[in-house]
Amino acid sequence: MDRVLLIGSGNRDKAAELAELLVGLPWAVRGLNDFPAIDEPEEDGDTFEENALKKARHYSQAFQVCCVADDSGLQVDALGGAPGVYSARYAGPNGAYADNNAKLLAALKDVPEEKRTARFVCCAAFVSPDGTTHSVFGKVEGRIALSPRGTNGFGYDPLFIPEEMALTFGELNGDAKHAISHRGRAFRQLRAFLETLR
Repeated sequence: MDRVLLIGSGNRDKAAELAELLVGLPWAVRGLNDFPAIDEPEEDGDTFEENALKKARHYSQAFQVCCVADDSGLQVDALGGAPGVYSARYAGPNGAYADNNAKLLAALKDVPEEKRTARFVCCAAFVSPDGTTHSVFGKVEGRIALSPRGTNGFGYDPLFIPEEMALTFGELNGDAKHAISHRGRAFRQLRAFLETLR
């Protein structure tokens, strides 16, 4: 029987994307909705890695299963790297994706296209009940569009144009996005690690 691998994310969009990235592994991949409801950990780390490990450790210990979690965000050069680890709550703790995007566009309203450089960064972390931890990183460079484009993906996807492309993540299908995205790059590395665990 496959071992259980829990995706430690309360964000349904992200959990669904991570499940796609983990298809085919010799693990029984589960989501938080397969377990009793518990409080989410507070994401108060200063880095993506701290937050990813904190989430994975929280759920692994609570349910005594292996857990993967990620923390990711957008770093915009013209904003000194913001929103960074605060990407998901850039417009406030209850802000929707559209609110975050609107705040970002407002912050960049006077920034010309050539200076709207940015990158998506992801740290993917694995924690087992015995305390084994492993974390990897993925990133993709790009720029911020002048207005949202596309309805695929979630978060800042309609605003992010990966380098050497004309389409935003919001205009790419899932496979095309996974091939180049920060999360896709991080989880390909994590898959390789998970496949070594016997």
